[in-house]
Amino acid sequence: MTAPLAERSPIRDAAVRAMLPVAAGLGWTWATIRAGLAAAGEDPALAESHFPGGPVDAILTWIDLANREMEAAAAAEGLDALRTPARIRRVVELRLREVAPHKRALRRALSVLSLPWNLPAALRASACTASALWYAAGDTSADFSWYTRRASLGAIYAATLAWWMRDDDPDLADTLAFLDRRLGDLARLQRRKRRKPAAA
Repeated sequence: MTAPLAERSPIRDAAVRAMLPVAAGLGWTWATIRAGLAAAGEDPALAESHFPGGPVDAILTWIDLANREMEAAAAAEGLDALRTPARIRRVVELRLREVAPHKRALRRALSVLSLPWNLPAALRASACTASALWYAAGDTSADFSWYTRRASLGAIYAATLAWWMRDDDPDLADTLAFLDRRLGDLARLQRRKRRKPAAA
């Protein structure tokens, strides 16, 4: 499992799950946090105790939870028989399907993270999600490729997510076709790099 993006606890996970339908309508606010805690059977007056970072903390907790659930789904499927590109495609699909029922809440979360003062949190979220995707795909590298692989996949996932946010197709066909094109572009780039002769 990848390193935590946010503090983990059963209470926070349950509260965030309960927040999602509220956030879809009201956005990510302190009122949403209190409503989620109440729905999870916790005292809403303890919102600042459970989520000291406020709405951004709740969003990062949700992203971390979705990453963990994606990793668990990939492990349950057993992707070892697939080649690396197919494993990557599948884990990205699993990640999107994990949040698909809460697309409106995700749109509001991305709006919060796009604010300039939330840039550090947004960058952490992107990096942790890319790492979780690679981990779920079976990557165990510990050298410089660890960084380059995550940077490449992070860019592909961000582009795919942006495409999906504009795509109303419930079966993800168009989004997965977009993902296939991006993965194909990356494969062609890597082949060209391997063929490029070394400088004299």
